[in-house]
Amino acid sequence: MFKAPRGTRDILPPEQGYWKWVTEKAAEMCRLYGYQRIDTPVFEDAGLFVHSVGEETDIVEKQMYTFEDRGGDKITLRPEGTAPVCRAYIEHGLHNLPQPVRLFYFGPIFRYERPQAGRFRQHQQFGCEAIGAADATLDAEIIDMAWNLYASLGLKNLTLQLNSIGCRTCRREYLQRLKDYYVSHEGSLCRDCRNRLSRNPLRLLDCKNPNCQDLMKGAPRITEYICADCHSHFTLLQDCLVTLQIPYEVNPYLVRGLDYYTRTVFEIQPVDVGGQSTIGGGGRYDNLIEMLDGKPTPAVGFATGLERIILNLQKQGIELPTVAGGRVYVAYLGEEARKEAVRLGARLRRAGIAATLAMDTRSLKAQLKQANALGFSHAVIIGEEELKANSVLLRDMANGSQVQLSAEEAIRRLKP
Repeated sequence: MFKAPRGTRDILPPEQGYWKWVTEKAAEMCRLYGYQRIDTPVFEDAGLFVHSVGEETDIVEKQMYTFEDRGGDKITLRPEGTAPVCRAYIEHGLHNLPQPVRLFYFGPIFRYERPQAGRFRQHQQFGCEAIGAADATLDAEIIDMAWNLYASLGLKNLTLQLNSIGCRTCRREYLQRLKDYYVSHEGSLCRDCRNRLSRNPLRLLDCKNPNCQDLMKGAPRITEYICADCHSHFTLLQDCLVTLQIPYEVNPYLVRGLDYYTRTVFEIQPVDVGGQSTIGGGGRYDNLIEMLDGKPTPAVGFATGLERIILNLQKQGIELPTVAGGRVYVAYLGEEARKEAVRLGARLRRAGIAATLAMDTRSLKAQLKQANALGFSHAVIIGEEELKANSVLLRDMANGSQVQLSAEEAIRRLKP
């Protein structure tokens, strides 16, 4: 028997309400903040991600789905959303628009990882990118939008982890100090971190190995090495967050897993931190557009996994809001009534009322039993007597009461 590939999952009808609710909330939040939707291909030139994410990151070394297509091109299924948006920004000349350009997207992300709660090899991501301004107030706007999205969904007990990882200039000295520290502890590092030590020492702070996590606690703090400009930027961001009344914790070892980040990095997590605790995160990437052969362009962004949001909604016992109106089940008895039921079902739908027609010629009792099991709010019943009287029976499935009405009156009552 065929099954969904490991690390993927089917989203069945009972779960779709959560997905619809979360995506609608996210799209509405983008409208309020002035972000416009962009959709990029699900696969890109593999070099786009190697160039942007970083050759020594886990994503490029271990997690990308890369293959050669029939034309001989090396293609990668999208492992993250920022680089494709930046590629589109350059390709379509969006630098000619008033800056910053505010964009958002929904789409699948692919990473070959060990599947576990909240982590899949294909997951759905919502992301926002603000490209073309270096002001720290834009960083605050992105964080504020993410924070308000979670709040609008009812999520509570979240914490904002914040850091500045500096710029190209001030990071040089820090990386040397970091490397010196870890060289003296090289024997305690995991195999991956021993490789990172010479090639990409900042990635040492992103290791999840328990021994490496313990070593990290004694490592130099990057916030002690950032230059005056980066310090001013970080100070202004914190002032904005205080103004916005968003609580935060400065985590001097937060770096995130992508090489393109500069200055601001942040993650939003539940207080009961677990292995897969982060709901969303992001940061500033002032050099990425230039790395992709565009003009030097500052930018900041944020992304969140929809599965992670829904997992936390369910964990916190947050129920979906009640949807106004309901669905109508059209029941009938006999062949003549069936024709009228088909006609009535079409009229209901044209009036904007969701209607489902009974199938087969089962008894009225069986039809109503099915309507109740499927959660219909009302049933419209057509039988021999109703045909003679040119009427229908409108039944409230919640309390079993019913009233005989003309079809026109039933439609008026059923309209949301």
